[in-house]
Amino acid sequence: MFGTGFWQLDGRVAAAIVALCLLVLGPAARAQDNPYAPGWDLDPATSFIRFSSIKNVDGQDVVETHSFATFDSKIEADGKATINVKLESVDTRNDLRNVRMRFLFFETFKFPEAVVTAQLTPEMAAGLAPGGQKQVQLPFSLDIHGATNRLVTDAIITPDGNDRFVATSARPIVFNVEDFQLGDNLRKIAETAGGFSIVPEMNITYQFTFNRRAAGSAAQVAEAATSAAPEPEVVPAASAALETQGEFSYDECVGRFQILSETGNIYFASGSARLDAESDFMLGTVADIVQRCPGLRLLISGHTDDDGSNAYNQSLSEKRARSVVDYLVRRGVDARRLFSAGFGEDKPMVPNDSAFNKGRNRRIEFSLYK
Repeated sequence: MFGTGFWQLDGRVAAAIVALCLLVLGPAARAQDNPYAPGWDLDPATSFIRFSSIKNVDGQDVVETHSFATFDSKIEADGKATINVKLESVDTRNDLRNVRMRFLFFETFKFPEAVVTAQLTPEMAAGLAPGGQKQVQLPFSLDIHGATNRLVTDAIITPDGNDRFVATSARPIVFNVEDFQLGDNLRKIAETAGGFSIVPEMNITYQFTFNRRAAGSAAQVAEAATSAAPEPEVVPAASAALETQGEFSYDECVGRFQILSETGNIYFASGSARLDAESDFMLGTVADIVQRCPGLRLLISGHTDDDGSNAYNQSLSEKRARSVVDYLVRRGVDARRLFSAGFGEDKPMVPNDSAFNKGRNRRIEFSLYK
């Protein structure tokens, strides 16, 4: 969804993805009482989650299709199905678009995963046999960006022998970004990508291939060993961050800092230059990028909305910019490469005519110089 319009990928994609995974949950039934025993695991090599978005550029609708590189799914013996999508693995086939989607749309530093859960019933697998096919309707729950909603997907289940099946989307899952608190983030993407309009809905399609677990498999042994213990915290697998490795080019450095300037996720105590702990992830990312842009200097500038006096806002913006410099120096960045400035309320990004816009104007911006 995101070329410059990729941004639309947003929340819709995640929702669609989740739905898709759930579809897969209808495995080929064996002649046994429990078609889901002893459990099924995803074959990622033959599975995919794709989403498309529509942007309007110069009066022309442009459809863009993207995907997620890292996701996992399991169906347990009791029919409980889960799909975990690593949002950092969003793949738009463009390095900077991927960064924009992660930081501006999904806000993966706060919401790293989309999770789909569904309960499969024996009836969903009834009548399935190798050589056959069945379409099932599957209700599921999608949790993304701190919001949870119930959706439904239609999947076509095709058995491939007794111990393997493929689930594909019979029709796209429609993901509405407003339903998952992603509307403002989509608007950020549209503004920063050139001001074109983006349809606030995404279409998600998928294919999931599942293999039946072998009796006595490692997964079953581990489950039996922990069945009497409290349920452990689920630690997600490492995400696939699809981006340049090592040092960035000049354009990659500039593009990243332009995107970070738009996030609005560097927080200070109210009316203060004291950084909030919630800023650690973002500022840690800034420190990492600076180190991967050798030979470049970074100007850190503070900005405010128009609440309060001009003199007060000017002073506050200067102190906040300086606080960011001090933080980066403590993280190992060479102080000789860092400069700070405050502009108070003089350079608003957008008009100060709403709470949302005022929040965008209260920001820290980053500019690179050779």
